[in-house]
This record gives sequence, structure tokens and C-alpha cells, in this order.
Amino acid sequence: MDDLKAILESLLFASDTPLTIDKMKSVLEMSDRKAIRDALTSLAEEYESGKRGFFLTEVAGGFQLRTRPEYRQWVRRLKETRPARLSRPALETLAIVAYKQPVLRSDVEYLRGVDCGGTLRTLLGRRLIRVLGRKDLPGRPMMYGTTKQFLELFDLKDLTGLPTLKELKDLGETWPNDST
Repeated sequence: MDDLKAILESLLFASDTPLTIDKMKSVLEMSDRKAIRDALTSLAEEYESGKRGFFLTEVAGGFQLRTRPEYRQWVRRLKETRPARLSRPALETLAIVAYKQPVLRSDVEYLRGVDCGGTLRTLLGRRLIRVLGRKDLPGRPMMYGTTKQFLELFDLKDLTGLPTLKELKDLGETWPNDST
């Protein structure tokens, strides 16, 4: 396909979520993953060398065009909205879910030392966490985990991109109820 890069660029531009190679293969009706990956690599290099206002990144299991962070203030002016902020309790709860998933509400509450029902509902509403299923315990409590939207928000390719607990401790961060 001679115009593969141009077609991929159009698909990436039109999509509001990261596109997986499998989705691109399906849309293009082709089976050559390597050709798609090579075209994506070439596009990313072109965007980087031209120092454009956007770049191609691999995030949340797919590829997405994103605006460069150094131009954030102008993009915000255009959008005229403030980025949604998460409270400290919400961030703490989200961190516990991200690192301990699948995790029960009772485990989150044990680690945080407070009731987390409202915070979990807020995170569910923002689609940063989801219910993974129910644990085979009395009452069949729900198990929580992060979503693709979580990966997108924090610019992570996958969960292995999270800093290790040692890296966080080196930065001076503390894990809730960490006795070390």
C-alpha cells in the first residue's frame, strides 16, 4: 500500500482514543503488522524531526497523536476549560487500585484508614477505575482495577510504566499506612 502512512495519519487524526495495531489492521483490511508498525515509526520520526506541534506516542495499548506539552497553555486557551483535578484522597485511592489491582474496597479502606465508598464512586464515574468482577467471599465484594482511560490520563503504555514503590520512596513519597 503506497499511501499507508497517509492513511494511518488520517486514522490517528480522526480517532479520539488510542488505536491498536489490530484495529488499524482491521480497518485497512491487511495482515502485515510489521508494515503498520514500520509506518508508525516513520511517522513518529517525521513528527519529531520536524518539531511539529504534535507527536505520535504509544499509550494505553495503542497509538495516538498528542499535542506537545510545551504548547499546553495555548491549547488550554482554545479549549477554555480547566483540567479536571483529583483530590488527594482520590489520588491516594487511585494509586492503591493501580498498584494492588485487582483490589477490594475493604483492602483500599484498610490501607487508607478511612471509608472510600464515595471516592471509589467518583473514580468509577470518571472512568479511571472499573469493576473487574466479584470475589468469591461472603457478600461477593467487587474487585477494582484501572481502565484504559487511566493509562491515557497518566500517559502510560501499560501498567509496567508505573514507578516502582522503591522509586517513589526515593522521591520522598510515602505509601498510605506504610510502616517502613
